[in-house]
Amino acid sequence: MKKGWTLLFLPLLLLSCGQKEVKSDTEFDAFKESFIEDMWKQYPGWASSAGYHKYDDQLSVPDEAGRKKELAFAEKNLEKLEEFDPKSLSANNKTDYYMIENQLKSVQWRINEEKSYQWDPSGYNVSGLFAEMLINDYEALEKRLQNLGKRLQKVPAYYEAAQKNIQNPTKEHTDLAIMQSTGGLSVFETDLKAALEKSKLSQAEKDKIAADAAKAVAAIQKYVAWLKTIDHSQARSFRLGKSLYAKKFEFDIQSGYSYNEIYQKALDRKKFLHGKMNELADQLWPKYFGMAEKPADQLVKIKQVIDKISLVHAEPTGFQAAIEKQIPELVQFVKDKDLLYMDPKKPLVVRKEPDYMAGVAGASISAPGPYDKKGNTYYNVGSLSGWGAEEAESYLREYNQYTLQILNIHEAIPGHYAQLVYSNQSPSMIKSLLGNGAMVEGWAVYTELMMLENGYGNNLPELWLMYYKWNLRTVCNTILDISVHTKNMSEKEGLNLLINEAFQQEAEAKGKWKRVTLTSVQLCSYFTGFTEIYDFREELKKKEGSAFNLKKFHEKFLGYGSAPVKYIRELMLAEKD
Repeated sequence: MKKGWTLLFLPLLLLSCGQKEVKSDTEFDAFKESFIEDMWKQYPGWASSAGYHKYDDQLSVPDEAGRKKELAFAEKNLEKLEEFDPKSLSANNKTDYYMIENQLKSVQWRINEEKSYQWDPSGYNVSGLFAEMLINDYEALEKRLQNLGKRLQKVPAYYEAAQKNIQNPTKEHTDLAIMQSTGGLSVFETDLKAALEKSKLSQAEKDKIAADAAKAVAAIQKYVAWLKTIDHSQARSFRLGKSLYAKKFEFDIQSGYSYNEIYQKALDRKKFLHGKMNELADQLWPKYFGMAEKPADQLVKIKQVIDKISLVHAEPTGFQAAIEKQIPELVQFVKDKDLLYMDPKKPLVVRKEPDYMAGVAGASISAPGPYDKKGNTYYNVGSLSGWGAEEAESYLREYNQYTLQILNIHEAIPGHYAQLVYSNQSPSMIKSLLGNGAMVEGWAVYTELMMLENGYGNNLPELWLMYYKWNLRTVCNTILDISVHTKNMSEKEGLNLLINEAFQQEAEAKGKWKRVTLTSVQLCSYFTGFTEIYDFREELKKKEGSAFNLKKFHEKFLGYGSAPVKYIRELMLAEKD
């Protein structure tokens, strides 16, 4: 009898040994908590930026030992992930599983294959981290300064490691590093000095922090001086190349499309936009040119109409004020049209772009992390101070009175600012912390069209023409980025695309060329995310018919945090089934 039971039990025993133990959502939630804490130990600077201040006194030194530690962190947590079967997890946790996996594999790829720590000197810059500690009032000034003082002590070692890491850097990233590092010195020489004078620390504490700040300044100046000595005659190209680009696109965008598929979609969209713009140019021609003969070339005709409309713009000294004036108007429109709930308790502060951020984009949003939900969201506006008259005029024509409205929708209301507020309220910390850039940028681009669809600007043909031009920029960002990094597009070809096919002012086009030499893949996030969000909305509208509610769609979509669009789509469709 016992022998028979043994024979019956043996297959079951063998089966159980060959299968994973099915772990629950509760266990996965516990893993996520431990993973996040482990992540903050590994990346204390990122933790501070996210509003998690337990490790504010620490600064990771980017040396070989630090990279080994980072790889060990990735390997350890990937092994823990393997203990879970994503198919057995809830929809929300399944998405978190894939986002964590993507983050960890991306860490391995960046260190082992991309190796930007060797060729991008601009990746080493502590100024912004220290500036955030001084600006954001998340705890008493004295406590912030004490932590800042401890973190300061690691700055010399940080830049010594940076110098050892760099091997044959690109000239473009070296120039950027010199500019941003020099600009960031004011954080230690001016901002920190003012904070120390304002604080109630003892004189001994103030003197110690000031002395360490002086050492930090000296370390940064030494780094900058060394960068200036680098011979770039045989420098590495800033172009990423097809192989690295494909992997980076996969990790950063997470769209389900390859970069080649997105490239083709962008070419198709460019053709569509040119057709729409041609129709509006014909409509507006008599208003601006009377009976004058239209050019036979439709692109020349469109450009002439755009150039005429672009003459109306803010003055150089009033550019930031023009932005500040419009923000309340956008808030009111969103409320009046019932497009999205806007929390009045979440402040948006328009400010001059800090010097340590200068050199890449002219306007951006700096949002508080999910741990610091009461913190200010800053709308950073590039200053025109010091610009020549011709260069400033070109820039302001690009951001004329119509385009500036589209920019503010994108960056502020209901674009980045609104999305990031919702992201910080997401019940999933993973979706907030490991936010997907294509979703974030795609949402901002989507809102531009959505606002005009709902009557913003009273359907003025001028505003629609400028919107199409702005959307064309998003499309051409993708074409430019892929062409430059994988198809060896020259600067002349790039500027021709931006100026003659995307109708950009020369200053804007040159700025975009500079940006594409300093970044890769990120410029694709706008069009990719926009395409996925808009197509998903149209899919739901068709499926739900008269029951579709735009505000509910927006709030539900944003409620999942900054997850990749493909995962948000799966979650929302699963809820409706």
